[in-house]
Amino acid sequence: MPAMTTRFDPFREFWPEVFARLPARAPEGVPAEIRLDVSETPGAYSVRAEMPGARKEDIHVRVEGNAVSIAAERQQTREQKEGERVLLRELVSGSVARSFTLAQDIDEAAVQAKLEDGVLTLLLPKRSGGGARRIEIQ
Repeated sequence: MPAMTTRFDPFREFWPEVFARLPARAPEGVPAEIRLDVSETPGAYSVRAEMPGARKEDIHVRVEGNAVSIAAERQQTREQKEGERVLLRELVSGSVARSFTLAQDIDEAAVQAKLEDGVLTLLLPKRSGGGARRIEIQ
């Protein structure tokens, strides 16, 4: 019988009725969400998102106004060779997604995206003339 490992969570172990009402955690090996760094210059936003194990073909970025959505599928092959015994399997397939809004609308036509070393970098130029404006009360 293969050796199995489990993660002990004392809070869920001792107070299961409390944690039964909380959303389930992501499976082992799949991040619960995409981790981001967002910075701003006068003309653009820059986003760096961790995308370990994702291929650029499996990443989908959508920009609409000031809303940004990033989604990715991660596929792991589960090929097992004859005579091989799996002792531990934590690399799983799954999908992750993250959406957020920025203070100013984005120029969708000028967005740039690059994936390098498991990090997705987005350059999101601000739409000129956008942003907050004062509304005169009649």
